[in-house]
Amino acid sequence: MTASRAPTTAEELRGAGLRVTAARVALLETVREGDHLGVEAIASGVRDRVGHVSLQAVYEGLHALTAAGLVRRVEPAGDPARFEGRVGDNHHHVVCRTCRAIADVDCARGAAPCLTASDDHGFAIDEAEVIYWGLCPDCSATSS
Repeated sequence: MTASRAPTTAEELRGAGLRVTAARVALLETVREGDHLGVEAIASGVRDRVGHVSLQAVYEGLHALTAAGLVRRVEPAGDPARFEGRVGDNHHHVVCRTCRAIADVDCARGAAPCLTASDDHGFAIDEAEVIYWGLCPDCSATSS
Protein backbone atom coordinates (compact mmCIF):
# COMPACT_ATOMS: atom_id res chain seq x y z
CA MET A 1 0.00 0.00 0.00
CA THR A 2 1.41 3.40 -0.96
CA ALA A 3 1.21 6.36 1.35
CA SER A 4 -0.95 9.16 0.01
CA ARG A 5 0.87 12.40 -0.59
CA ALA A 6 -0.45 15.89 -0.10
CA PRO A 7 -1.46 17.60 -3.33
CA THR A 8 0.91 20.20 -4.71
CA THR A 9 -0.17 23.84 -4.77
CA ALA A 10 -0.63 23.58 -8.54
CA GLU A 11 -2.85 20.51 -8.10
CA GLU A 12 -4.95 22.34 -5.51
CA LEU A 13 -5.42 25.28 -7.86
CA ARG A 14 -6.42 22.96 -10.72
CA GLY A 15 -8.74 21.05 -8.39
CA ALA A 16 -10.48 24.31 -7.50
CA GLY A 17 -10.95 25.08 -11.20
CA LEU A 18 -8.32 27.83 -11.25
CA ARG A 19 -5.65 28.38 -13.88
CA VAL A 20 -2.18 27.65 -12.54
CA THR A 21 0.26 30.55 -12.81
CA ALA A 22 3.51 31.27 -11.00
CA ALA A 23 1.87 34.28 -9.35
CA ARG A 24 -1.11 32.24 -8.07
CA VAL A 25 1.17 29.53 -6.71
CA ALA A 26 3.29 32.19 -4.97
CA LEU A 27 0.16 33.93 -3.68
CA LEU A 28 -1.31 30.78 -2.14
CA GLU A 29 2.01 29.74 -0.62
CA THR A 30 2.62 33.23 0.79
CA VAL A 31 -0.80 33.30 2.47
CA ARG A 32 -0.35 29.80 3.89
CA GLU A 33 3.11 30.55 5.27
CA GLY A 34 2.02 33.89 6.74
CA ASP A 35 -0.04 34.76 9.77
CA HIS A 36 -3.20 36.71 8.92
CA LEU A 37 -1.38 38.86 6.38
CA GLY A 38 -2.64 42.08 4.85
CA VAL A 39 -2.61 42.67 1.10
CA GLU A 40 0.62 44.72 1.12
CA ALA A 41 2.51 42.01 3.04
CA ILE A 42 1.14 39.35 0.69
CA ALA A 43 2.17 41.38 -2.36
CA SER A 44 5.67 41.74 -0.92
CA GLY A 45 5.90 37.98 -0.32
CA VAL A 46 4.71 37.22 -3.84
CA ARG A 47 7.25 39.68 -5.30
CA ASP A 48 10.02 37.99 -3.31
CA ARG A 49 9.08 34.72 -5.00
CA VAL A 50 8.29 35.71 -8.60
CA GLY A 51 9.41 39.27 -9.15
CA HIS A 52 7.07 42.06 -10.16
CA VAL A 53 3.34 41.62 -9.63
CA SER A 54 0.84 44.46 -9.48
CA LEU A 55 -1.23 45.14 -6.40
CA GLN A 56 -4.33 44.79 -8.60
CA ALA A 57 -3.20 41.27 -9.61
CA VAL A 58 -2.78 40.39 -5.93
CA TYR A 59 -6.31 41.63 -5.14
CA GLU A 60 -7.74 39.67 -8.08
CA GLY A 61 -5.81 36.55 -7.10
CA LEU A 62 -6.96 36.79 -3.48
CA HIS A 63 -10.55 37.19 -4.66
CA ALA A 64 -10.26 34.06 -6.82
CA LEU A 65 -8.57 32.02 -4.07
CA THR A 66 -11.17 33.12 -1.51
CA ALA A 67 -14.08 32.30 -3.84
CA ALA A 68 -12.51 28.88 -4.47
CA GLY A 69 -12.25 28.23 -0.73
CA LEU A 70 -8.45 27.96 -0.73
CA VAL A 71 -7.92 31.00 1.51
CA ARG A 72 -10.10 32.78 4.04
CA ARG A 73 -10.66 36.52 4.31
CA VAL A 74 -10.72 37.87 7.86
CA GLU A 75 -11.97 41.41 8.32
CA PRO A 76 -12.41 42.54 11.93
CA ALA A 77 -14.52 45.69 12.30
CA GLY A 78 -12.51 48.79 11.48
CA ASP A 79 -9.52 46.88 10.07
CA PRO A 80 -8.46 46.15 6.50
CA ALA A 81 -8.89 42.61 5.26
CA ARG A 82 -6.32 39.98 6.14
CA PHE A 83 -6.00 36.53 4.67
CA GLU A 84 -5.14 33.10 6.02
CA GLY A 85 -4.66 29.62 4.67
CA ARG A 86 -6.55 27.82 7.43
CA VAL A 87 -9.88 26.98 5.82
CA GLY A 88 -12.72 24.52 6.22
CA ASP A 89 -12.71 24.09 9.98
CA ASN A 90 -14.92 27.01 11.09
CA HIS A 91 -12.38 28.35 13.61
CA HIS A 92 -12.65 31.81 15.12
CA HIS A 93 -10.29 34.71 15.89
CA VAL A 94 -9.12 36.89 18.76
CA VAL A 95 -8.03 40.47 17.98
CA CYS A 96 -6.00 42.85 20.14
CA ARG A 97 -7.74 46.21 20.51
CA THR A 98 -4.39 48.02 20.74
CA CYS A 99 -1.92 46.50 18.25
CA ARG A 100 -4.53 44.65 16.12
CA ALA A 101 -2.69 41.30 16.35
CA ILE A 102 -4.92 38.39 15.28
CA ALA A 103 -4.73 34.77 16.45
CA ASP A 104 -6.77 31.69 15.64
CA VAL A 105 -9.16 30.28 18.24
CA ASP A 106 -10.69 26.83 17.89
CA CYS A 107 -14.43 26.56 18.37
CA ALA A 108 -15.09 26.91 22.10
CA ARG A 109 -17.38 23.89 22.31
CA GLY A 110 -15.86 21.34 19.97
CA ALA A 111 -17.07 20.42 16.50
CA ALA A 112 -18.68 23.66 15.35
CA PRO A 113 -21.80 23.84 17.56
CA CYS A 114 -21.80 27.55 16.71
CA LEU A 115 -23.38 26.54 13.39
CA THR A 116 -26.58 25.72 15.26
CA ALA A 117 -28.18 29.13 15.73
CA SER A 118 -30.90 29.66 18.33
CA ASP A 119 -33.10 30.88 15.45
CA ASP A 120 -31.80 30.35 11.93
CA HIS A 121 -34.69 32.29 10.32
CA GLY A 122 -34.84 29.61 7.62
CA PHE A 123 -31.20 30.07 6.55
CA ALA A 124 -29.02 27.05 5.71
CA ILE A 125 -26.06 28.05 7.90
CA ASP A 126 -22.65 26.80 6.80
CA GLU A 127 -20.27 29.16 8.59
CA ALA A 128 -20.12 31.22 11.76
CA GLU A 129 -17.70 34.09 12.28
CA VAL A 130 -16.86 34.82 15.89
CA ILE A 131 -14.32 37.47 16.80
CA TYR A 132 -13.13 37.87 20.37
CA TRP A 133 -11.69 41.28 21.28
CA GLY A 134 -9.22 42.10 24.03
CA LEU A 135 -5.56 42.87 24.69
CA CYS A 136 -2.73 40.60 23.62
CA PRO A 137 -0.13 39.65 26.28
CA ASP A 138 2.34 42.35 25.13
CA CYS A 139 -0.26 45.13 25.17
CA SER A 140 -1.68 43.90 28.50
CA ALA A 141 1.79 44.11 30.04
CA THR A 142 2.35 47.67 28.86
CA SER A 143 -1.06 48.88 30.02
CA SER A 144 -0.60 47.61 33.59
